[in-house]
Amino acid sequence: MRDPAADLRSIAFALERALEPSYRVKAFRKAAGLVDDLGREELEERHRAGTLADLPGIGKVTALVIGESLDGEEPNYLRRVADLGGVSVSDGAAALRAALKGDCHLHSDWSDGGSPIQEMALAARGLGHEYMVLTDHSPRLRVANGLSADRLREQLDVIEQLNEALASEAASGDARAFRILTGIECDINEDGTLDQEPALLARLDLVVASVHSKLRMPSEEMTPRMIAAISNPHTDVLGHCTGRKVGGEKKRPESEFDAELVFAACAQFDVAVEINSRPERLDPPKRLLRLAWEAGCKLSIDTDAHAPGQLDFQVNGCERAHLTGVTADRVINAWSAEELVGWTAARGSG
Repeated sequence: MRDPAADLRSIAFALERALEPSYRVKAFRKAAGLVDDLGREELEERHRAGTLADLPGIGKVTALVIGESLDGEEPNYLRRVADLGGVSVSDGAAALRAALKGDCHLHSDWSDGGSPIQEMALAARGLGHEYMVLTDHSPRLRVANGLSADRLREQLDVIEQLNEALASEAASGDARAFRILTGIECDINEDGTLDQEPALLARLDLVVASVHSKLRMPSEEMTPRMIAAISNPHTDVLGHCTGRKVGGEKKRPESEFDAELVFAACAQFDVAVEINSRPERLDPPKRLLRLAWEAGCKLSIDTDAHAPGQLDFQVNGCERAHLTGVTADRVINAWSAEELVGWTAARGSG
């Protein structure tokens, strides 16, 4: 027996992975939510009567998908888009991906992501992860609806409730164990401080620190700015270090900084360098990734996903990591949740 809601979400996942327009994705995710709220009996009755499309939020295309799924058939639309945005990877990259147990950088609709926390968690669990770190933006990034201290505290309460539900589901045998870890993608201010209350950062399981402003700052100013953030005891991961954009409509050059000094600081202060897997970022460039590896830095292969389907971007980072000689022993999200949280707690976060 096929699950119409699961088929709708699989379509949305493939569209998200291919960076298709959000309005196309939302139609399928909205329909999936509606299907969740309706009993199968009512769905089948409406399918027989041809009235599925009469429901608010169900259009002709989504009604057809639901109907085919109810009939036990793989929906034609799903068959057409299933491989959309997928990439082939080498055996080495596939082995590295198989070693990963989580994703340390992703966003929800609490900031500039497109889906609720629960949708992101279910997708991550479906990909085989044991955990995800929710890292919505900090308050300074208003364009991304960054979280004020009060909103972040509210989010922590929501995550606690979701984790209780996920644990109950796993205990009943209905699903694999999965955990949402608390986090933030915190802006690095121009003076190198972090854009959130230190006491609140200390409560989080993991902190990604990233530069989002004044990206064209001269190297002699950017380098100490980054090192100040790296030396902050709450910083666990240095996010998309060059800030470059290599694809999409808005291409952007790399920020200028002394990479040897920055990566030496990461190694000294035990801060992981992120391998950002978004296809328009692929940050750092391979020459800098090789330099970070040779400097002895830990790494984190993350998606920076803003939608569930983008969680599959991780293979991009694994391919680049494999090509530059990275092995799983220094990749922090190849650790279990307990090992990861133990590391961040010992460093000062968590």
